[in-house]
This record gives sequence, C-alpha cells and structure tokens, in this order.
Amino acid sequence: MVTDSVNAPRPAGPGRSAVAGLLFGRPPMARALPFFDPERAPDAPGPLFADWLAGAFTAGVLDPQVVTLSTIGADGVPDARALVLRDVDADGGAWVFAIDADSPKGRQLAAHPVAAMTLYWPAQGRQVRVRGTVEAASREVSAAEFATRSPGARAAVLVGRQSEPLASLGEYDLAADEAGRRLELDPAVDAPTHTVYTLRAREVEFWQGDQSRRHVRLRYDRPAAAAGGDAPAGWERTLLWP
Repeated sequence: MVTDSVNAPRPAGPGRSAVAGLLFGRPPMARALPFFDPERAPDAPGPLFADWLAGAFTAGVLDPQVVTLSTIGADGVPDARALVLRDVDADGGAWVFAIDADSPKGRQLAAHPVAAMTLYWPAQGRQVRVRGTVEAASREVSAAEFATRSPGARAAVLVGRQSEPLASLGEYDLAADEAGRRLELDPAVDAPTHTVYTLRAREVEFWQGDQSRRHVRLRYDRPAAAAGGDAPAGWERTLLWP
C-alpha cells in the first residue's frame, strides 16, 4: 500500500496559522472514490460529461449544476464567479448558461468572447474543466429561457443592477417587490438584457481524484476549425500526467 505523507494530519506548529491547522487536519481525497478507466471513455467529451453529471446527482452531490465561469476583465485579469449550468449539447460539445448582458460578466464576454468553466464534485473527487469561445443566443432564445424560470428568479433578473453598489438590503427588497408586482400584472414580461450564452468547447479535461494521488486526467482537444461551426467535432484524446 502506498503511504502518502501529504495526507497525514499535521498539527499547527510554530509559525503556522490556525487556518493551516484546519487545512492539514482534513486532507482531501481521504475517502473511497469512483474508478475511472480512460480507455473506456467515449470519443467525445459531451457524453462523458453527461454521464458524470448524472452520477453526481445520483450520488447526492449538492448543486452539481453549479459551475465556476472564468472570463477576462477589462484590466486583463481573470475574473470568476459561480453560476448555474442551464443545458449541455452533448453531441455538439457546448455548455449553456444565462446571465445579464449588462452585468460585469456580460460586458467581459462582449469584449472577450472566450471563457473557462470549472466544475468540482467533492463527494466523487471529480473535476471537469472546459475552455472555448462564447456566443450569445438570439433574443427569442433568451426570452424563451427566461420564461422557464421561477417567479422569484425572474423577479431577481428584472431587478438587474448586478454588482452595482447597494445602500442596504431593504433597498433591494423594495426593488424585488416592485419586480414581483410587474410579473403579477404581466406574467409574460421579458428582461431585455437577460441573455443565453453558449460555451463551445475547444478543450475539455476530466479529472478523477485518487486517495493515493494516482489521479487520472483525460483531456479532449478539438481543432479550432472544427470548434467554430458545423464541421465534424474531430476530438483528440490525451492522457495526462497527474
């Protein structure tokens, strides 16, 4: 049996913070994890992602559809936030999400239509990384997606002003109540800046953690010519060193 000294709990010693003590006291991957055989993986990443996502739901992972989306800020520095995955085109290798086009994220994507998406499911020690180009859907598609949301979610979108300074939570409550009344008067009301985006992957990596640090990493790459349109996917698979 391989002994991993990194996994061994370490007490907080001189010069080590209490936070470090917590970190060393609860090592990652110290549990039974699923087995992943890259030799049996499909030829394209979409079906494998769908299988892993379904497995995360079955395993009781909390909010497995929550992803971290990383974009490029106006200052050229990466910026990231968590949001909800709305759909996956498994055959086309595309990941779908929706945000406000007037939000910081929306403005960043307008200036630099590229992004990276990261998912981590702790219970299974699984991570998925997606990188590629981003395109906005039509107004009709975005409006239809907005209509599928709960009244509370639609009211929050109608409030808008995401990331702007807020004087108090009471100010938000008043705006949310007003948005709720708008929905009651007109249930078909649309949010013009609510936009559906599609991340068309050029690279997708699957990472299966292992208690002994024999992690398995499988990367799918698609040439730029194939990633941009209706051309065949042409995915290439590469096994990576952990």
